[in-house]
Amino acid sequence: MSHILITGGSSYLGQHLVPLTVGDGHTVDYTYHQNKPSLPGTGHQLNIRDETAVRQLILFLQPEIIIHLAGSNRGSEMAAVIRQGAGNVVWVAQELNARLIHLSTDSIFRGDAAPYDETAVPSPVNAYGRAKADAEAIVQQHSRSVIVRTSLIYGLEQMDHGTRWMATALGKSEPVTLFSNQIRNPIWVNSLYAAILELAGNSFTGILNVAGKQVLSRAEFGLKMLDYWQIKSRDTLTIAPSDGRWPLNCELDLSKATAVLKTALPGVDEVLKP
Repeated sequence: MSHILITGGSSYLGQHLVPLTVGDGHTVDYTYHQNKPSLPGTGHQLNIRDETAVRQLILFLQPEIIIHLAGSNRGSEMAAVIRQGAGNVVWVAQELNARLIHLSTDSIFRGDAAPYDETAVPSPVNAYGRAKADAEAIVQQHSRSVIVRTSLIYGLEQMDHGTRWMATALGKSEPVTLFSNQIRNPIWVNSLYAAILELAGNSFTGILNVAGKQVLSRAEFGLKMLDYWQIKSRDTLTIAPSDGRWPLNCELDLSKATAVLKTALPGVDEVLKP
């Protein structure tokens, strides 16, 4: 069993990954920014942008594997959290020669040349995509790293953040728009955390697309999630084309993942099937 550090343990993915990793017998430390989640393992409050604090914690813990989930997709500090956080983790991982698994996104692409395989060059259209593309470039400097490019994450036991936002807004009769022309590969959180844990235990390095095999528009996906969670109030819901602030078709080519991983990557309909 390994000693694993998971940054961003309080994230949606982290709250699923930490218990599984502990349950598999690993020694697990995790970080959180403000609110400590109720999780097994040992939690450490950490500002991922603080180079000194990150370095001190990782050198103290001496993990064999670091799974870097900490990030942000909103607010004035978003880019700093993503870029600086990646750099701070990478430099110490190199020093320790620790295996590093870094969570990236399909939003690094412009969305006009899908499907994207692992050789596709990032072409971001917004600040979030640019920051995540920069983080990838930083992580690639570490020879023992894996960059996991993924898509919209959802679960069946705990509502994902996007669906929670929709449910809350619709419950307050606030407007919600689902985009009919944004194409993604939503991934079941169970598949994603299993794939990450599998990668933690093998020798693969480089970039790997890890997402669900079913390609859906944001509107199709959103409606399926609302149906699953039995959100009936939809009077203020509209379906329309995207305004262009986010990439359109970010479909990921999963050929490499299906060859590398034993973990299955089912589509949304397969996961929701009774």
